[in-house]
Amino acid sequence: MLCYGCFKSSPIYSYIPSPIISNKNKNLFFKTFPFLSSHKPKFTSSLSCSHSLSQIMDLDNKDQESTSLFDFLSRKAYAPPSWASLLNPIPSHIFSLGHLPTPIHKWNLPNLPASTEVYLKRDDLSGMQMSGNKVRKLEFLMADAVAQGADCIITIGGIQSNHCRATAVAAKYLNLDCYLILRTSKVVVDKDPGLTGNLLVERLVGANVQLISKEEYAQIGSVNLTNDLKDKLVKEGRKPYVIPVGGSNSLGTWGYIEAIREIEQQVQATTGRIKFDDIVVACGSGATIAGLALGSWLGTLKAKVHAFAVCDDPDYFHNFVQDLIDGLKAGVDSHDIVNIQNAKGLGYAINTFEELKFVKRIATATGVVLDPVYSGKAAYGMMNDMAENPKNWEGRKVLFIHTGGLLGLFDKVDQMSSLVENWGRMEVQESVPRKDGTGKMF
Repeated sequence: MLCYGCFKSSPIYSYIPSPIISNKNKNLFFKTFPFLSSHKPKFTSSLSCSHSLSQIMDLDNKDQESTSLFDFLSRKAYAPPSWASLLNPIPSHIFSLGHLPTPIHKWNLPNLPASTEVYLKRDDLSGMQMSGNKVRKLEFLMADAVAQGADCIITIGGIQSNHCRATAVAAKYLNLDCYLILRTSKVVVDKDPGLTGNLLVERLVGANVQLISKEEYAQIGSVNLTNDLKDKLVKEGRKPYVIPVGGSNSLGTWGYIEAIREIEQQVQATTGRIKFDDIVVACGSGATIAGLALGSWLGTLKAKVHAFAVCDDPDYFHNFVQDLIDGLKAGVDSHDIVNIQNAKGLGYAINTFEELKFVKRIATATGVVLDPVYSGKAAYGMMNDMAENPKNWEGRKVLFIHTGGLLGLFDKVDQMSSLVENWGRMEVQESVPRKDGTGKMF
């Protein structure tokens, strides 16, 4: 056997046209470069070194650690999945912002239709400060911002926008200033917005927060508001880059096209034991469902994508998704690749008591905490649809995408307090010995 260090100094290494080959993919490059196949026997037989197997494994582990150590926040050239190579335009670069791949595990939900299995794709675990689906879009959007020479980022959203929080953190990671336009009630638009949930992180990392009332937002629109701020910053000599609501444009769509490739690889690793029939996800701005639907349709997954809209309505999102995929010259009708249902309820970021009770019930039953604005409403809608139309789901394997947003729960504390009353003062029996200094309070 030949370790990587010795292999690199051997004559064979000069044949390799690619600059990055490590122990973890040494068996792969023979497939990538078939003209080297005649040398493969020499790699494991006639070429050898004095390192023991345990030493080689140790060297391999150190090599993988050093490779991954500096991967986070790195800018890399991007190559799309082969099945997406005809889309246009294709991004040239990507920033590594998420902790990917995110895991998939079985989700033991109660009261499922007969023989239905639900699995959970944990995009809520893509990071802490930048967790959720927005990270995947920002990997492409921030690479474009840097390529254009931007020195600051502008984006817009609701007062508890997960996207705005993730953008603020990503910008600071890349040494860019961030300007957030946050939509809130006219009653509090002139007051300090506080430090609840996403606002705490945004303000800690130094984002410039500018408030706009919902009424003004409805009259002016997100595009005009961000362009107005952009014009002001340009006059000050800045170089702003505008990211739309939710990071949802054709470039941001690539985040979940790439996620489909990740899911495909995870499915392949099961060696045929798992094949998903359906993908279920919340829809709040459009690019996540556009990427999932387009990727599933183009790639090998071929799962039916179900989106639960938490704002606007299905017709709006079908039209919006159509614009996104037309922007990539995909040549497909959005109605043919994604089913969109209404899960808005009382309105965006407004919850009924039943919805919040559902979030609590699922957390208690499965240990998975859903956010109340996106995945909570989507899961609530999915479970209701399964109860009303069980035949449509029986025997199917469903992948639910958890898009994060846990910080949004902190804005619902008052509404949820009656659901979490399982506490009390501990009563210690008189027979338990007591002596000052026994318990150390670090």
